[in-house]
Amino acid sequence: MPGSGQHPGDGTSVEACDAARFTPADHMRRHLLEECLRPNHSLKIRSALGMLRGERHTILPVGKPRILVVDDDATVVEVLSRYLDREGFEVRSVADGNAALEAATRDLPDLIVLDLMLPEMHGFDVFRRIRLMGRVPVIMLTALGEEEDRVGGLEVGADDYVTKPFSPREVTARIKSVLNRSAADVAPCLTTGPTLRAGDLAVDVGARRVTLAGRQIVLTPREQDLLVLLMRNPGVVFRREELLEAVWGWTYGDSATITVHIRRLREKLEPEPSNPVRILTVWGVGYQFAA
Repeated sequence: MPGSGQHPGDGTSVEACDAARFTPADHMRRHLLEECLRPNHSLKIRSALGMLRGERHTILPVGKPRILVVDDDATVVEVLSRYLDREGFEVRSVADGNAALEAATRDLPDLIVLDLMLPEMHGFDVFRRIRLMGRVPVIMLTALGEEEDRVGGLEVGADDYVTKPFSPREVTARIKSVLNRSAADVAPCLTTGPTLRAGDLAVDVGARRVTLAGRQIVLTPREQDLLVLLMRNPGVVFRREELLEAVWGWTYGDSATITVHIRRLREKLEPEPSNPVRILTVWGVGYQFAA
């Protein structure tokens, strides 16, 4: 396969991925993803082919989607609220963490736009408490250049993040994308089937249980979906954008999402995370599970 030199780091060139031609290897990946595309299966995986076909899918909750904006910057709240209202969303806003928890307790929204730097309570603490109430999607707002906050948000389970200053149009597009992913069921090909094994690593797909040398390993839902996709296709190289589409349902997104989740999987599953033997980086292309 072209460009299949293996490299243990995470320096995959997104530009190289975008410039690659549609080759027989692409047809192989497309076929593997199409194995998930039986009638009534999730659009989460179906959308993985949308990038190749030029398709877009939008699935929003019935009625006006309810958005809770949590930010102490009145200008940000006003601009974003007006834009979202014009786009057909029902918007509420609060200015601090305690008010956000009270609002979510009274009426859990369909999605929360959450600024991290809030008075009285940090955004991460607000996020953790809200997630105890239910699986409401959250998009985090972070300051430009605050990489630690962006990575931290992804690691604790945020669905997406946007850096300030931002375009209301971009935030709206990301909200629609996250709601689309949340409305679709989890793809059966990632949640059903026989136990997957690779040496002392075992994944009971249906039970959502992972063991390594007999010891249970706790993975987040996204980490497990990513692992199942890779393990079911050993030796197949997936580009980053394909993983974003297949597991997250994103038609676009920051490749840092994949970098973070691959790193976390390696930390949990590899004997030496800096020198992986299971989840490999294919330089200039993407990632593969060792055949």
